[in-house]
Amino acid sequence: MIVAFSVQPTGTPSDPHLERTLGEGADAASVHDAVAAAVRVVRDSGLPTRTSSMFTEIEGEWDEVMAVVKAATFEAGRYGSRISLVLKADIRPGHDAGELDGKIERLDAAVERLERG
Repeated sequence: MIVAFSVQPTGTPSDPHLERTLGEGADAASVHDAVAAAVRVVRDSGLPTRTSSMFTEIEGEWDEVMAVVKAATFEAGRYGSRISLVLKADIRPGHDAGELDGKIERLDAAVERLERG
């Protein structure tokens, strides 16, 4: 399965040792530290992953993917008193691995066919 998810903490950090820092060009609503903490958890999982400007995608078996999403959500949650989680899953039996890249490759091939007319 592939899961695309996004986490966003709001409110005062629940971990008193943390504070939101503002990077160059960031505003007070920035949650980049929390997102970075969540992405670190995902990347450390060893599962295939990709991060874009709005979502992090992770591929693997149901239980292992959901465990990583949970850990990443709670890690980001340390930066707020409430957490918003957006999750979309592509569950495709018989396609156990390689779909994170495979879907993009098939899309690119379809676009190329359309461009050729």
